[in-house]
Amino acid sequence: MHFAYPSRKSSNPPPFRPRQSRIPIPTLRKGRLKSIAVIATIIIGSFWIISKLFDSRDAPLFRRPSGNPPVVLVTVLDERKHGMGHSQSIRENREQYAKRHGYETMFVHAGDYELEETAGSWARTPAMRHALTNFPECRYVWFLDQDAYIMEPAKSLEERLLEPDLLGKIMRRDISVVPNSIIKTFSHLKGGDIELVLTQDFEGLSTGSLVVRNGEWAKFFLETWFDPLYRSYKFRKAEEHALEHMVQWHPTILSKLAVVPQRTINSYIKGNEEEGFQEGDFVVRAAGCGREGAPSCEEQLSKYRATWQQAFSQA
Repeated sequence: MHFAYPSRKSSNPPPFRPRQSRIPIPTLRKGRLKSIAVIATIIIGSFWIISKLFDSRDAPLFRRPSGNPPVVLVTVLDERKHGMGHSQSIRENREQYAKRHGYETMFVHAGDYELEETAGSWARTPAMRHALTNFPECRYVWFLDQDAYIMEPAKSLEERLLEPDLLGKIMRRDISVVPNSIIKTFSHLKGGDIELVLTQDFEGLSTGSLVVRNGEWAKFFLETWFDPLYRSYKFRKAEEHALEHMVQWHPTILSKLAVVPQRTINSYIKGNEEEGFQEGDFVVRAAGCGREGAPSCEEQLSKYRATWQQAFSQA
């Protein structure tokens, strides 16, 4: 039996020819050009963003509102707890001051917002966020609790507090944000850096009279403050203790905070020389009024009602 041998290879093989790519050359070029274009776009975009961040001559990335109105004065009312007469006097007080300085007022009710099982005092937080929605061009939101009267109408809030040079002079630097805390207000901040202004009392931060500057930071701050996680903690002083927690643990908030002397915007009816109301003070508050066992807000503020009305009629 004969078996076929494999054919012998020729000693003169054909010349080498490279294997052709399955992908046409024009397609490869097109893909590479596309990749280069994407990379170039990313690089150029990165340089543009960096230049905007570090070039102070350009406009900020987030537009500042026009300032119309300059200030929205927000108050949460609870007629069932404090009575219609008291609520009406609070409305008149705010409206007269706002009209005098070209501001707007916004009155809401404690039951306007879904607070679930948390304290009614939490309503101030969505109320301020609501004000930013209703008045997107305002420059500031001033929350003033229903336990307070504005006593001196002549000067605007800007003249008393918010002008950057003035705020830079009166804001308290390098002090504990709450008693005995190692976390302190920053010492290098200037008045123009500030987005949130409030005061302290002998227990800690006070939220009965505070000012927030409208902008992206204000929205972030108010949404963070109203986070369900903080409300679920059941802090003893509800939103005030939640704010103290935020300020001590979040530099993003502490770096925009100014603590001013209490009598600037938050004098108490009862208190020592630093916090107690004195003739000529801007605001008087009956902090804690209406709580269980305490006199009503209307009762505690009754002697100041005629005083502010007279001051407004003469200014």
